[in-house]
Amino acid sequence: MTIGVASAAPTDGGIAFFETEIRPLLSEHCLDCHSTAKKTRGGLNLDSREGWAAGGDSGPAIVPGQPDASPLIRAVRYHDLTLQMPEEGKLPEPKIAALENWVRMGAPDPRTAVTAGKKQTGLGLSEGRKFWSYAPIRPATPRAVQDPAWPRTDLDRLLLASAEKAGFRPARDAPPEILVRRLYLNLIGLPPSPAQIDRFVKASRLDPKAAVASLVDELLASRHFGEHWARLWLDMARFAESSGGGRTLLFKDAWRYRDYVIESVNNDVTWDQFIREQIAGDLLPAASPDEKRRHIVATAFLALGPTNYEEQDKQQLRFDVIDEQLETIGRALLGQTLGCARCHDHKFDPIPQRDYYALAGILASTRTLFNYTDNVARWVDTPLPLDGPREAELKAHEAKVDELRKRLQKAKTDLAKFAQPVAAKDLPGIVIDDTEAKAVGEWRRSNSLPGFIGGGYLHDDNQGKGAKTITFTPVFPKMGRYEVRLAYNHHPSRANRVRVTILHADGEETVFVDQTLVPAVDGRFVSLGTYRFEKDGAGFILVSNAETEAIVTVDALQLLPEESLETPLKNNDAAMLVRRLESELKQLQSTGPVRQVAMSVLEAETPSETQIRIRGVEKNRGATVPRGFLQVASKAPVQISPAESGRRELADWIVSPENPLTARVLVNRVWAWLFGSGIVRTVDNFGTTGEKPSDPELLDHLAVRFIEEGWSLKHFVRQIVLSRAWQTSAEGTAPAESFVRAQRRRLDAEQLRDAMLLTGGRLELSYLGPNIKRADEIDANNTSAQNVEYGYVYSDARRSVYTPAFRNNRLELFAVFDFADINASIGKRHASTVAPQALFLLNHPFVQDQARAATEISQDLPTSERLDSAFLRALGRTPSPKERSACERFLGTQPTAEDWAQVHQMLFACIDFRYVD
Repeated sequence: MTIGVASAAPTDGGIAFFETEIRPLLSEHCLDCHSTAKKTRGGLNLDSREGWAAGGDSGPAIVPGQPDASPLIRAVRYHDLTLQMPEEGKLPEPKIAALENWVRMGAPDPRTAVTAGKKQTGLGLSEGRKFWSYAPIRPATPRAVQDPAWPRTDLDRLLLASAEKAGFRPARDAPPEILVRRLYLNLIGLPPSPAQIDRFVKASRLDPKAAVASLVDELLASRHFGEHWARLWLDMARFAESSGGGRTLLFKDAWRYRDYVIESVNNDVTWDQFIREQIAGDLLPAASPDEKRRHIVATAFLALGPTNYEEQDKQQLRFDVIDEQLETIGRALLGQTLGCARCHDHKFDPIPQRDYYALAGILASTRTLFNYTDNVARWVDTPLPLDGPREAELKAHEAKVDELRKRLQKAKTDLAKFAQPVAAKDLPGIVIDDTEAKAVGEWRRSNSLPGFIGGGYLHDDNQGKGAKTITFTPVFPKMGRYEVRLAYNHHPSRANRVRVTILHADGEETVFVDQTLVPAVDGRFVSLGTYRFEKDGAGFILVSNAETEAIVTVDALQLLPEESLETPLKNNDAAMLVRRLESELKQLQSTGPVRQVAMSVLEAETPSETQIRIRGVEKNRGATVPRGFLQVASKAPVQISPAESGRRELADWIVSPENPLTARVLVNRVWAWLFGSGIVRTVDNFGTTGEKPSDPELLDHLAVRFIEEGWSLKHFVRQIVLSRAWQTSAEGTAPAESFVRAQRRRLDAEQLRDAMLLTGGRLELSYLGPNIKRADEIDANNTSAQNVEYGYVYSDARRSVYTPAFRNNRLELFAVFDFADINASIGKRHASTVAPQALFLLNHPFVQDQARAATEISQDLPTSERLDSAFLRALGRTPSPKERSACERFLGTQPTAEDWAQVHQMLFACIDFRYVD
């Protein structure tokens, strides 16, 4: 048993980050003065890697990996008065942050210096159609093999022929004890129990092939298959439950998309239909409300990307969303870096800039943002249909709510007639305006909403919670009982529990005010109660913004002698009616059925073509491009109805058997998920900068079979795992890329967490459903989203696929063990081995807790049998003599529970637990 530590693997996706974030930035702000095509001020060119590496008069502009040491970063930060670029003004902070991140990544830059007069170009369309990934898919020709007894399937024959040609021999068959663990972890993501191992081993002794086939069918039918394989798709869909960027917003209903993927995998929805639903589900026919619900939820695929909804340049926001959608579709489904054609023709692949904007026009004709002209835009939430009886019940309820809303609005209109500004001197009793109160902390003055007293009202700007107070100190002309009334400016965005403290002659009282409601008295004041005050005695009323999560307002204070309360104010009836209707509406909404919604996209009201953005700059418009697809992968121009976005046609083109990209990309992904590496190792890049397939005929054979057999994931997985090649041992001399020897693979972050929970007996196996605690605290404006995400406590024991996927606050185990970057479509995760992983396994409370839990399962057994049980549950085998001896020496004759916990923790940390052969 070994705990391994080595150097970290380099980061991936740097080129994509450069193309989508950095190249447009340099084109817009830098290249007019620092390029070989235009000017070379200060001797510095920023149009190639060689240019910035050589630097200008002051030396290299960038020190890869070190933003603080890079003159370019110092210049854009504007900290140095002698070095500030660009000259026209400081860049926005997000662009500076992007440059800093790029340099921190090592400044990946695919651009190379070109000689004068020579333009760097990629493949043309005619030449590109001959490149392996854009050429038509062709069936493989049969291959002769020297050992005809070895292959069990056509797949085996193809692999064996290639191995024999290269001089390699397949590895021996994996023993059943190894194979059973491989099957469980690859198909459902969970290790087998000792009983499951024993059952399979016994069955294998009678009929090995039948035992494997039976177990494969059992695991494919398990709901855990969908939970495990959905996670792999979710990486490509950059699934997340918060927006990232700016003020993070929570995607409260994103869990519906996650559940849609899990159910689709478990129900073996064919992948051509699966993709159609995610691109154009809202446009597809549905045979039932349930199917329509699925289709709507599926389109969240287009809406889940990282988005700064606070971006104030709304056209830029819209264009950035489209660019992110295209990059995701390109990488996940087509294996293409489409973002590289945003600013110009693709430098390497046969993708002209016109093709990028032909696709962009389809997404520009799709509504992804809601109220995107508001200060903070939002995503689209679409109401989900129900079956007949439930739909009728809900519509009846909604009609009641609408009617009550209309009555409430009329009552508010009537009340507003009285809600004109009034001077404090015109009100009865003792009236103290906010201008006469003592303010602690920074309060803002406003008069934007009507009904205030005096010159306006104060609000806390929803900032500095717990640090701001307003204190009114009245002077009483005589001793007596006074009703205390507070005036505030009501609104749905106000705090609903504002603390007010009243110091009176008989003590101190604290009350809470809901400022979302219309004040009950005169539409301006709310009564805080009646109290006794001494003439010239101590007394005050203090309003605090402590423990509030929305805006607190303060307008004025009124104190009325008890004997003067007989005469009601003339508009009390209107105010009371508003309060009563508000209460009735709240009651009706809280008790009736609720219309569920899902993140989604919709058709734009007016679909249209889009214009090329010159150099990728949104405001720099060029020629208008008809909507369409990649020419290099299309046989004829597409016809898109002027009344539709074109998403339905796009979905059909993506999964067309005549499209040479999609089937190749998908079968290669499944192959990589099962074998550990793809036939094309760069699973997200089938362009000229990606790797070529190690066996093009094998890749096409798989793609043809996949299409001919109905795009069924389960059928395809079954074919692969029943092959002899997949069932080989990891021991042998054949190289991994021959695929006739298994690769030892590390468990991913979710498998590692789930395996520890399962071994400790704590894994909670509830299926589907939301899993974000405190999500009900998030109102329609996402007011408390940051508090929920940044303060989130990961404490549940459900399978890791249900663990909240926040963009700014990841579960620590996920961060340490190479969870996917959910800001981009990722087809293959890193598999680094770094010191923090060993430190986590040896010291983290989560690991220690699961180890302690595991000790309780077999605590009544003798030491030797207890060791067997511990090893079987954790590693799928009993200890070797050497391991048994070492453990027994450590435990001694009277081991404590903590001693056993350390044994289990050692098992969690060892390579045999963290890897599968």
